[in-house]
Formats: sequence, structure tokens, C-alpha cells
Amino acid sequence: MNVEISAWPKLVAESELTKLKTLQEIHRILDLDLPPEEAIARVFTLLGERHKFQQCMLSLLNERTREIRVTVAVGVSERTRTQGRYQMGEGITGRVVMSGRPVIVPDISDEPLYLNRLGIGLAELESRSFICVPVLVQGHPIGALSAFIRPQEEYALASQFFGVVAGFIGQTIQAKKSLQRTPIDEEVNLQRSSFQLPHKADLGSLIGSSNSLMAALEQALQVAPTKTTVLIRGESGTGKELVAEFIHRNSPRAEQPFIKVNCAALPESLIETELFGHERGAFTGAVVQRKGRFELADGGTIFLDEIGELSLATQVKLLRVLQEREFERVGGTGTMQTDVRLIAATNKDLEKAIADKTFREDLYYRLNVFTVFLPPLSERKPDILLLADHFIEKYAKEHNKPVRRISTPAIDMLMSYHWPGNVRELENCIERAVVVCNDAVIHSHHLPPSLQTAEVSDTMPQQSLTAAVETLERAMITDALKITRGNQARAATLLQVTERVINYKVKKFGISCERFR
Repeated sequence: MNVEISAWPKLVAESELTKLKTLQEIHRILDLDLPPEEAIARVFTLLGERHKFQQCMLSLLNERTREIRVTVAVGVSERTRTQGRYQMGEGITGRVVMSGRPVIVPDISDEPLYLNRLGIGLAELESRSFICVPVLVQGHPIGALSAFIRPQEEYALASQFFGVVAGFIGQTIQAKKSLQRTPIDEEVNLQRSSFQLPHKADLGSLIGSSNSLMAALEQALQVAPTKTTVLIRGESGTGKELVAEFIHRNSPRAEQPFIKVNCAALPESLIETELFGHERGAFTGAVVQRKGRFELADGGTIFLDEIGELSLATQVKLLRVLQEREFERVGGTGTMQTDVRLIAATNKDLEKAIADKTFREDLYYRLNVFTVFLPPLSERKPDILLLADHFIEKYAKEHNKPVRRISTPAIDMLMSYHWPGNVRELENCIERAVVVCNDAVIHSHHLPPSLQTAEVSDTMPQQSLTAAVETLERAMITDALKITRGNQARAATLLQVTERVINYKVKKFGISCERFR
């Protein structure tokens, strides 16, 4: 398996002075008035000549397609370079870009995660180490730098040195992007362009317009027309089930059954019969024959949520269904054929589960054919208000409340919160606010205490009565100014006070009327 760099001892293998001279030379090369890809190629050549780095490669993430491509390479042909493509989380390169953490493999010939997309001969891989470090821009991984080295004794110091080089290259890409468009610009979009899905795409209950969500849905739409197994990954509460439904609705199987199974909600003793069914008399209480979920989903799609919770015994049988498209009911002897498209989801670190021997590696590779990564709500800031408005409308109708909108201070609190529970937490938060609200507007004091403790909300529970009154005044005046587009006279009329009072309070609280115009 891959080895984290921090786990290896520091081995002194070459002169620190030589490395410093090399870094100075790299900085000079990257500072030249050259296209970025040409400058980076010169850096790779220098690393090969001085420090035995072989077949250096820069792989960059295309924000539109979410594909990682080898963009600059030294030591491979142009035709071979174009074969280097990876999905997020796929292989060593995909994992480094996804996690933003460096990885080193002491013996690449014995590493199953190395995909060898460039077709390097097995003889060349013998006794070689592989280094892969992330290329970061503003703290976010935009690609990866990788290379082979020999002998293995040098890998620890080499990896640290290589990380510094990756930092230089990230700075160069960021700086030169604003000067001219280059082939690298086609792979890296630092300012993320807008994504638009085809009008025919059925979004169903999915709500949002952020680029990160649209990128994930664009990937889902690419795989929807196929029979390919899909693995949806993301934190709990991000909407993995909705994306699975999105894939099904936009597939040729849309008119066929869509069967959902929460693997974590079923006890281990029942999961097998739920998935594959049972024959009459198979066990105590089995008085009739029962069809399993795979049988019910025949011709359609089955969605296995929290698949990382399956027992090892059930994983073996699921692997057979994926490979052979057949299964037996519990207590039965006849083999059942099935035509089912499988979509799985998990918030677990499956790679760690494989290392811990709680998840089968062969099943992982069968599931990880096409992976869709859902961003957390903290990375979907533009979607927060859209989701909040949707939930207000939903729960106002459900609880027969007159609530129609959110005040500006409350919006500020929603936008500043980090949402560890993602969309599910936001929905629960809005439902609570609708329940406790007795007028048409949700104010900051209607939101849960976990949000009200944020500094930006100015609603700390330890404040005095005077401070609490000022907080309420500020919220009401801000909301009135928002309605009147910054017109203080109209705001005074709305709040039934004099314009002089509004002018005084606006100055006292430091409220900018310009922001509402």
C-alpha cells in the first residue's frame, strides 16, 4: 500500500547545498518570460540531470470535466503523455489531488494502486520508488507532481525537496494565468467558470446553482445513460441519495424500479434476506417466499446507501452479483439472473477500511468504476439561500405558518456558519425556525443557539439587556432598510418612528445604507 511521507525517517542522501542551488535555478527558470509548460519542462530536465528524478510529470485537474490529465512530462513521448488521464480518487495521482496530501511508494512494482496509464515497461519499474505530491493554489489542490527515483534510500529527503518544487510550480501557474492563456489554462480554471446542465436534465429535488454542485451533477449526467456502476462519495447529509435518483431519472431505466436500501439501518442478520430474498422455510418465521431488493429492482436501479457498513460475508455475495449478475435466495438452490444497475454511496474512508480489513479490496475496485464526489455545504455557499428559501416554503406550508422570508442578520448567520451536518442540518435548522416564528420573517433569534453563538451574528447569550435591545434594534432597522432599498425615510415610516431616530440609530450601529441600494 502507499506510504505517507511523514511515516518515514529522514535519510541524508545528497548535499543540502546542491539542493539549495537547484531551487535557486528552478526559481530563475520559472521567472523567465516563457510559456509555463516550457518553463516547467526545463525544471523537470534539471531535476533529472542533478537529482536522478526520472519521468517527471505534472498532472492538472480540469475543473469542468473533473478529469486529471498529464499536462507536462519529460521522459515520455507526446503520444504516451496523452494517455495519462485519471478521475478524482483514482490511482495514486487521483488520490493525491483529492486529498491534497503527498504519497510515496518505496517499491512501485509492488503497488496495486499504481495504474501505469503511461505503459512503462515492468523491467523499468523494478527497484524504483514513486513520489507524488500535490500542487496547491491558495491552499487548494489543482494537480499533482510525480516522478520516479532510484535508489530507494533517497526517497525521504527527495519527497520533501519535491514538495518545495511543487510549491514553486503552483505559484507559477497562479501568477502566469493572469498574463496570458496557455495550454495549461485549458486544464486549470482557477476562477471556476459557471456550469450549466442541459435543460432536459431532470433535477428532481436537487436544489443549487454553485459551480461545485454543478460539476458533480455534470459528472453524474455523463454516466447516467450507461450501465456503469457508480460510487457516490461525500459527507453525511450532502444529498447522495438525491444524486442517485438524479442518475436514475436521466438514464434509459427511468421508467423501471428505483429500489433504495440503507445498509446501515438493517441488522446483519436481515441484510442478506433483504437484498436477495428467501425461500419458504429457509429459517424460523419464513412462512412464505419473499423477493429480495435485487429481484424487485430487475431492469431498473438499486441504490445501496452506506455500503461501507456491509459485513464481509455480505460483501462476498454482493461481489458475485456485480461480477456474474446472478444470486440465490436464502435457503434456495436455484440461481436467479438479474439485470440491475448498481449505485452505491458512502461517507466512510473506504481506503482506510481496506487497510483495516473491514472492506474487501476486490469489491472496492468493482464499485469504484465511476466515482462522483459531492461537495460539503461549506463549499456551496451560493446554494445556502436557495436551500433555505425552499425549506421555508416547505415547512411553512406543512406547519401552516405565515413565514415567507429571512431577515438580513439571520442570512448573515446562515452564511457564516460552517454547517458540519451539511444540507440535512440546514433543513432541520430552518424547520425549527419556522416552528418558533410567529410572523412572516425569520429573525436571528429564531435560529438555533449553535448559529447564534457565532461572532458575526451579534447574538451572544451572555450579553446584557441593553445589548440585547440594541441587537434587536439593529436587526429590525437593517431589515427595514433592505425592504426600502436603503431609503431611511421610508424605513422610518415602516418602523413607525421618526426619520431623526433612524438617522441616529444608523450612525450609532454603523449600518451602511449603500449596501441595500
